[in-house]
Amino acid sequence: MKEKIKIAVLVSGGGTNLQALIDYEKNTENCPYQIEIVIADTKKAYALERAQNAGIKTKIVSPFAVLGEQKAKNVSKEEKRIAVSDAALNAAKESGCDAIVLAGWLTVLSGKIIQEYSGKIVNLHPALLPKFGGVGMWGHNVHEAVLAAGEKESGCTVHLVDSGCDTGKILVQKKVPVMPGDTPETLYARIAPQEHKAMVEGVCQLAKMLSK
Repeated sequence: MKEKIKIAVLVSGGGTNLQALIDYEKNTENCPYQIEIVIADTKKAYALERAQNAGIKTKIVSPFAVLGEQKAKNVSKEEKRIAVSDAALNAAKESGCDAIVLAGWLTVLSGKIIQEYSGKIVNLHPALLPKFGGVGMWGHNVHEAVLAAGEKESGCTVHLVDSGCDTGKILVQKKVPVMPGDTPETLYARIAPQEHKAMVEGVCQLAKMLSK
């Protein structure tokens, strides 16, 4: 059995779920994973600072960084996705990563990365899949949709990534009630602590699956 799996964590924003993974690794004697690299699709992601503070190497794979400013302005959305995905794949492979964790990563992965890391990529989604998944369903869009639909509960899901959008096998779900008068902000505030727990549990499950 492998000691620990090496993971690449892909981020786009503040990195609170990355921080949960960093804290768990630091404070847990038998943590089954090791964060090898943090990869961001924007240089503005505060998650990069969190990684640097923890002594973890980082890589920026924004369309501008990968393609150059001029070319990035003139290619299609799909070409940008593939360029960013390929750059993330190369960074993960160069770092010897066994698995990839999407922790608030907003670029839809395309191309070779899905095949090369098949069954080894997990994503955190801020709703109870299969409801409220798919294209455009991220961040506050999800919470707005949940409230508009009059749902009685929401939560978050950690799932394996396949070639679809939010369609892979579910590993962990955490539920919270939707309260009368909730706004997207208040609902998110209730879900966020559960996301941090689900993220750690999901990555530990993945480690267990890959260590068999």
